[in-house]
Amino acid sequence: MLKLKIPPPVYMVLTAGMMWLLNTSFPVYPLISTPWNQVGYLFMLMGLSFDATSIIQFFRAKTTVNPIEPTQTNTLVTSGIYQFTRNPMYVGLLLLLIGFAILQGSLSALMLVPLFMLILTRQQIIPEERILETKFGQRYLEYKMSVRRWL
Repeated sequence: MLKLKIPPPVYMVLTAGMMWLLNTSFPVYPLISTPWNQVGYLFMLMGLSFDATSIIQFFRAKTTVNPIEPTQTNTLVTSGIYQFTRNPMYVGLLLLLIGFAILQGSLSALMLVPLFMLILTRQQIIPEERILETKFGQRYLEYKMSVRRWL
């Protein structure tokens, strides 16, 4: 299986490439025209902010940001942005993709956003959660019950 083998940013870049390809080759329905599609940049800025904020929190907690080796995690970060989502780095990637899809302007690009969420949930998030449950036990289970996976 590919679980925990491909870094999530790679999934995001591949999805963005497929969005571009679909939009240029098979535009399903034009949803957002210029200049309104420029709102996509705001989503992308929010995505970068989510990612930067969560990475800074991990560095401050002196724990790994490497998504391929969640077993190296030594601290459970539950404060700051982690009070609102268990996966702000992945929410950041999602916002980047949503912004890119809005810039593309067609339904064909937006259709891949749920696919990205499904793949990332199955290939990365669920395996990570199992490791964190084993590593942090009841503390992680309580956190998991009180904070959503995405938003």
